[in-house]
Amino acid sequence: MADVVVLGQIGRDLVLRMSGLPAAGGSVAASGRRELLGGKGANQAVALRQLGVPVALVGVVGDDDAGRDVLAQAAADGIDVSSVVPRAGAETALLVDLVEDGGRRRLVEHVPPDVHLTADDVAGAGGQLAACQVLSLQLQQPGAAVRAALQRVPGTAVVVADGAPEDAETRAAVLARADVVRANAAEAAQLVGRELPDVAAAGEAAAELLTAGPRLVALAVGEAGDLVAWRAGPALGVAATELEADPRWADGEVVVPLLGEAPVDPTGAGDVWVAALTATLLGGAAPEDAAWVAAAAAAGTVAHAGGRPELDAATLGEVVRRHRSG
Repeated sequence: MADVVVLGQIGRDLVLRMSGLPAAGGSVAASGRRELLGGKGANQAVALRQLGVPVALVGVVGDDDAGRDVLAQAAADGIDVSSVVPRAGAETALLVDLVEDGGRRRLVEHVPPDVHLTADDVAGAGGQLAACQVLSLQLQQPGAAVRAALQRVPGTAVVVADGAPEDAETRAAVLARADVVRANAAEAAQLVGRELPDVAAAGEAAAELLTAGPRLVALAVGEAGDLVAWRAGPALGVAATELEADPRWADGEVVVPLLGEAPVDPTGAGDVWVAALTATLLGGAAPEDAAWVAAAAAAGTVAHAGGRPELDAATLGEVVRRHRSG
């Protein structure tokens, strides 16, 4: 069984790299085309595997050629896809993106309702969930599926939640059980019910979320980077009854800046951030150290077009040392 189970979207990501200005008829000259395994869940799973973590993916694809292709790519990446559901009669999610000098634009996001997870799909992955050390939840999935997963993980498992549930019942269930919560600016506002215009407001929101149950909260704060806050206790994955509070986990907060140059393609940055944080915490790192590694992983991913991570632990360590010493 895998150490980490990722529950989330799986799809076919078609990336078009364009050059030149639109012609008179509105067309643009294509300089490159890549077809990739995509979707938030798949992106996280790929990043975790590249960092040496055994990982299984729980999601839905269509029972079509595209679905078979992305599952074959995931398996080639070393991901356990035995709990991915090929839905009869469904089309695999299709994401079409245009990458230009100014960044990436989503042209098409075709995610049919029947390639979202159901509670029954999650029940079918019960063996994976019951044996995992970490469950990483992508909260764009339906609330019933998210709640079903939370009911099936052991109490010793670390739960990492990425995003914001749309319904209040799932939000309450996630905050009561999650050990780590990560959200971008829009998702953070949804979690606390108000806009967060600056770093100070994000800090207040993080403190509020920590009181609801999580041990670590990471909120994107625009160009400032990510505000990461945590509360005292043992290292994640260690029961409080087994170990006194880890001094590295004394109450703390840090703003980790965005690293690297201006992004070529911002797609996948958040997914890789979550995966690298998860892998590093699972390896026993302190929360601030793990947040810096996450920032380095995101910076490396946005430096090339396509959104697919290309991670190496030694390279990430060197990036962190260079930026922290600077």
